[in-house]
Amino acid sequence: MAIVHLGALFALLPSNLNWNAFCLMLLLHWITGCLGITLGFHRLVAHRSFQTPRWLEYLLVFFGCLACQSGPIEWIGLHRHHHLYSDQMVDHHDSGKGFWWSHILWMFYEVPAKKEVSKFTKDIAHDPFYQFLEAYFLPIQITFAIILYLLGGWSFVVWGIFMRLVLVYHCTWFVNSATHKFGYRTYDAGDRSTNCWWVAILTYGEGWHNNHHAFQYSARHGLNWWEFDLTWLIIKLLEFFGLASKVKLPGKEAVELRL
Repeated sequence: MAIVHLGALFALLPSNLNWNAFCLMLLLHWITGCLGITLGFHRLVAHRSFQTPRWLEYLLVFFGCLACQSGPIEWIGLHRHHHLYSDQMVDHHDSGKGFWWSHILWMFYEVPAKKEVSKFTKDIAHDPFYQFLEAYFLPIQITFAIILYLLGGWSFVVWGIFMRLVLVYHCTWFVNSATHKFGYRTYDAGDRSTNCWWVAILTYGEGWHNNHHAFQYSARHGLNWWEFDLTWLIIKLLEFFGLASKVKLPGKEAVELRL
């Protein structure tokens, strides 16, 4: 964690300031943060809110692996655990323990939830591709850094690896912290989840977190007209081209659960 954050500071050196590296970082932020974490790890696999051909699922999960937030099995298992015990004592990033605990501090401790990952990932735990990514997500990131160095030198590594990882990390963590503290609540989801517009912007639609906790299997998180959800538009685009099917949405019970 320290190496990644310290590495990002080198982006401020004059020798590393160039538009190509900055644009590379933005592109990779979208590929790994939006297509990988938000679309792949979260909405597709963790919640199975829609289905894709297996090759596309593997590609999106690989993009998620490049976000370097652990392997897909652990990430998905912990996320499913969070939804079952959201904001309870056993929730590994229980927002009741404070903003910084849910944002980052929990990762510096042994959390009991990790021992239950296998119970929550029976659908993917024995898949050879998932097992490979789980075991080698860090060497894959190092290999990716070498490729970026060969393509554009150290500025590509600093922006494309370190700065990108820091930004994707904190954008993802804001969903654990900020969207359990700031914003408004449309539904009684049984926890502290909120809808936070600025987190939604940073995370391609994940900030409509109260909606998501009320209807965790819905592929669409922005349920009101003003709740812009870029990831939902991507899912609709995939559906248009026949690459997404069985897309799940909240039913008429959404009205009944409004506060």
